[in-house]
Amino acid sequence: MASRHFAFTLGLVTAAGLATGAAQAEPLRIGIIESLSGSQTSTGRLFAAAAQYVVDDINQNGGFNGEPIEVIEYDNAGGSTGAADKFKQAVADGVHVVLQGASSAIAGQVTEDVRKHNLRNPGEEVLFLNLGAEALELTGDKCHFYHFRFTTTAPMRVNALVEAMKEAGELGTRVYSINQNYSWGRDMEDAIKAAADSGGYEVVETVLHEVNKVQDFSPFVAKIKDANPDTVITGNWSNDLLLLMKAAGDAGLKVRFATTFLDQVGNIANAGDTAVGHYLAHPYNMAADDTDFPSDYQAKTGHLPVYIEPQTVHAIRMLREALEEVDFGGGEIDVSRIALALEDASIETPVGPITVRSEDHQAVLPVVVSKVVDDPKHPADDTDLGFAVVKVNPGADVIYPVQDSCEMVRPS
Repeated sequence: MASRHFAFTLGLVTAAGLATGAAQAEPLRIGIIESLSGSQTSTGRLFAAAAQYVVDDINQNGGFNGEPIEVIEYDNAGGSTGAADKFKQAVADGVHVVLQGASSAIAGQVTEDVRKHNLRNPGEEVLFLNLGAEALELTGDKCHFYHFRFTTTAPMRVNALVEAMKEAGELGTRVYSINQNYSWGRDMEDAIKAAADSGGYEVVETVLHEVNKVQDFSPFVAKIKDANPDTVITGNWSNDLLLLMKAAGDAGLKVRFATTFLDQVGNIANAGDTAVGHYLAHPYNMAADDTDFPSDYQAKTGHLPVYIEPQTVHAIRMLREALEEVDFGGGEIDVSRIALALEDASIETPVGPITVRSEDHQAVLPVVVSKVVDDPKHPADDTDLGFAVVKVNPGADVIYPVQDSCEMVRPS
């Protein structure tokens, strides 16, 4: 009788242990701290949609750590202060991975908040996946182990543009630089000036303007016309590019634009036929993709993958590769182990492989140079125009050197 009682008691203890183990199963929580209201909504919402696309696929195939991955959206209202507040909320909600991409200024706030939090809370680290913020300082003096950038930088885009356009005989010798007056825009201006010798051009004028505050770019277009450049190179994005293209289209400006974000929804429609011949450097072009990704994305989201969506999909696929290399047995999630696995992750894309440089966590990814043409493979903005591939540059050919200012401290 005593042995039966012991067996019964042991069974209860075992069952209680199993119940406790089940209760300890921790879902991976991803927080999207994005511009989901205000002037940058058109960009922020695309980051969220693309991330969710891959997370949904992961969850349909078993999730991670025995649970579906949870995605929580936080609206930073397009500002650094909002982002700081939302990061605090994300930490309180138990978020393990933060995603953000719209605006390097906001990314600078997020990455610093992540760095400080991780220093103060060892064992409770948060990982920051930068999906679109391209300021060099983020992998320079602001670099740290828990920040990974899955997009390009100004030198990567500008050098690819200049080289391809020069090879095509369409760069000219007079270049006008117009950019937003913050870290990314200043990086663009520096890169444009730095490429002048190899590109064989003179920078005839440089303009830096306020970010997302200019409502009418017609005065800027008038100044461009007066300077008589062969090519205008700009890193403008969001409303600042949409309105610049609208003003150029309205004025019938006959000058070639070399851009970094011309594939943003609305730009081709705003520019109209004046966009034909404009160039774009970006990490992906559907015209180079013969897989079922574009059609699958459209079936699940209602539209083809555009602008910053493909690079976001690739970033979350990189995260999935890393997650497949770690096993927490349903227990507590160790973000440091995920980060270490992410350093070794790699994926193949239709335009080439993507890896991570461990010294500064900059993704080594291809840069495609495209040109606006009539009758493209994939028309943009319900027009007859779209982007034809001019040149695909492997990541190894366009990656910039590790900056001396990056002093990454790795976890022990």
